[in-house]
Amino acid sequence: MEIVKISKLEKEEYDKLIQEEYVSRIAFKGEKYPYIAPFLYVFDGTFMYFLSTKYGAKIQYFQQYPYVSVEVEQNSKDLSTYAFVSLRGRLFEVEDTPRKKAVLEMFVRMIEKNNISKNIMIALGHSPEDHLDVIVSENRVMIWKLGNVEKIIGLKSGT
Repeated sequence: MEIVKISKLEKEEYDKLIQEEYVSRIAFKGEKYPYIAPFLYVFDGTFMYFLSTKYGAKIQYFQQYPYVSVEVEQNSKDLSTYAFVSLRGRLFEVEDTPRKKAVLEMFVRMIEKNNISKNIMIALGHSPEDHLDVIVSENRVMIWKLGNVEKIIGLKSGT
């Protein structure tokens, strides 16, 4: 019996998938096991940017070894259609104030556009009662940019 392989995504397809979604998983090199955590992200057509609180195990892992695998997926509820892209690269902290502000504003627009629950504010170090603009005005999060991407694997259901 022949093994049926999953179809590959073309660049346009995985760029579209990355543009449409906003939750990813990042795998860091952990101590004994990899450390995987979900992250909100935005994509500017060239780079993926991730929001991170300034605390937690991910900060230690990022500082020790910033090379990561990032996964983004898109599934129908019954999994009759699915696609995912996995990117291997390096995270860089965005410290340039004008760039950081612009990316934070992209996050606010993405949260509004997707009607994401205000409970997401807790994951960003804020109260759900806070207005989204505090993400930009207060310095409670870090921004990471995925760069030096060495490999991209995109697969999908169907042909």
